[in-house]
Amino acid sequence: MNTAVGIDVSKGRSVVAAMRPFGEVSLPPREFFHTSEGLSALSEALRLIDGNTRVILEATGRYHEPVVMALQEAGFFVSAVNPKLIKDFGNNSLRKVKTDKADAVKIARYGLEYWEEMREYTQTDITRQQLKLFSRQYNLHMKTVVSLQNNLISLLDCVFPGINELFTSPVREDGRQKWVDFVCTFYHHDCVSSVSIAAFSERYRKWRKRKGYNFSTARAAEIYTTSRNMVVTMPKNALTKALITAAAGQLVAATATLATLKAEFARLAATLPEYEVVRSMYGVGEVTGAQLMAEIGDIRRFSNRGALIAFAGVDPGVNESGKHNSQSVRTTKRGSPHLRRTLFQIVSTHLKQSPLDEPVYQFLDRKRAEGKPYLVYMTAAANKFLRIYHAKVRDHLNALEQVDSNT
Repeated sequence: MNTAVGIDVSKGRSVVAAMRPFGEVSLPPREFFHTSEGLSALSEALRLIDGNTRVILEATGRYHEPVVMALQEAGFFVSAVNPKLIKDFGNNSLRKVKTDKADAVKIARYGLEYWEEMREYTQTDITRQQLKLFSRQYNLHMKTVVSLQNNLISLLDCVFPGINELFTSPVREDGRQKWVDFVCTFYHHDCVSSVSIAAFSERYRKWRKRKGYNFSTARAAEIYTTSRNMVVTMPKNALTKALITAAAGQLVAATATLATLKAEFARLAATLPEYEVVRSMYGVGEVTGAQLMAEIGDIRRFSNRGALIAFAGVDPGVNESGKHNSQSVRTTKRGSPHLRRTLFQIVSTHLKQSPLDEPVYQFLDRKRAEGKPYLVYMTAAANKFLRIYHAKVRDHLNALEQVDSNT
């Protein structure tokens, strides 16, 4: 007889319940800790259950991974289900009950209801796991850098307004930015305007040589002239210097960390078999390509392109009842927000560059010509991009498998 084991996973512990058809309870809700001893006890408890046993749990970030690993090593069938599906599964009760024991029973009931549709959990290879971690950490550090940069610019508006706009050099490979290095030394407009232009030009030349930048007399004159016309609200003193240099120092440290993380992120992504195919797609850069592969993972885990689109949450919704049939329905947005952010960056590149020979832009432009709103045609283009991504990467991986099987 079939037995569904529902596990409500939380940090450090899980509540387990097992049920058979017609509401028969095989294992009343019990708590097991995520320790070697606790997971061994869980495996032994499940072995005592007769019949065909399947384990169902929610995919809860990282908390479920030790449970899945231990049970799969013990030889059990384990399926990790999207929490949204469990939440929408009917309770068949007007009472609102939310406890770990009730959730474990609900998950077990879900397993019995969808027994034939359960898919066994497959472990992601270490490289893809690390790439996903790199992707999330890169996004976190990028938010920190943007926050620190905005903070420094806000402070400079009081002592050296607009100085960051006078430097157009791109960010260096090590994360250094010329304008940030500049304000570390010239933290107040009086550091420039209180001396003669000749004295500033000489000091500016020595500074650029020390920092490894090329010297330009015209740029020195431009900075000097601009600083003479600035109106500031904070005086040049030790307190002002401490505020500016501290903020600049934090930004320098954060950008250096981000640059190191980016280099390792790209190096790891280059080891995946689909890397060259993904990078060859229009609009995909070094970072966005790595983020795509990190968030999507192995393309073969999606049975079709519709599954990938649903995972990204860019599939159009449906709203119809009786004679009502809505023609404009929001996307589900039930998938990965990290993947949607990356897709938006890629589609934005298509929109800015307007490559007439690219199918994604052609599709986007056609929707725009039809009068569709901005978010509609951008989302539709992201949907189109994912369809092409699925086909190209899947065919490439299948070809590699065919070559390996023939050798």
